Amino acid sequence: MPPRNGIGVTGFVLGLVGLVFSPIPFVGVIAWPLVILGLIFSIIGLIRVKNGKASNKGLSITGIALSALGLVVCVVWIFVFNAAVNEVNNEINRTAKVSYEVTGDATNVEVIYGEVLNPVTETVPALPWNKEVENKGVYKGGTLTVTTGETGGSVTCKITVDGAVVSTKTASGEFAMAACTGV
Repeated sequence: MPPRNGIGVTGFVLGLVGLVFSPIPFVGVIAWPLVILGLIFSIIGLIRVKNGKASNKGLSITGIALSALGLVVCVVWIFVFNAAVNEVNNEINRTAKVSYEVTGDATNVEVIYGEVLNPVTETVPALPWNKEVENKGVYKGGTLTVTTGETGGSVTCKITVDGAVVSTKTASGEFAMAACTGV
């Protein structure tokens, strides 16, 4: 009866399963131990073949190749994930120049503007009105909401972020509301 190579087969199976899981985002975390163990078992299986204690040399070599490829995919995911995290972090911490502008013929309007979690409220007797601020966070443009009073009229809100208009809305009538959201 020829010698077997159960360790080499184990390395092949672990390397194959690890390679299959390695490119899947988040699920690929389980590929790390699989490909590392697959590499170890496949190398041990190849050593056993060279010592004449086992057969299936091709399966051990294939296990080494699959495990190594799976390990490369896992390492590439680390770089991709880190690059994505750094990009998001840089964008969140970036300061943007934001211009809030309200035009129209309404009087005594209520203006709420600023960062989403920290808005400022002002009552404006006459239009036009504008504010220049610097914002951070996910929604650089923040929000701008304008409400007419009981005398009505028309209002238009506009948010400009770093020189680009990102939102414009118009409303008219009594207690009308124009709400702009900057992204």
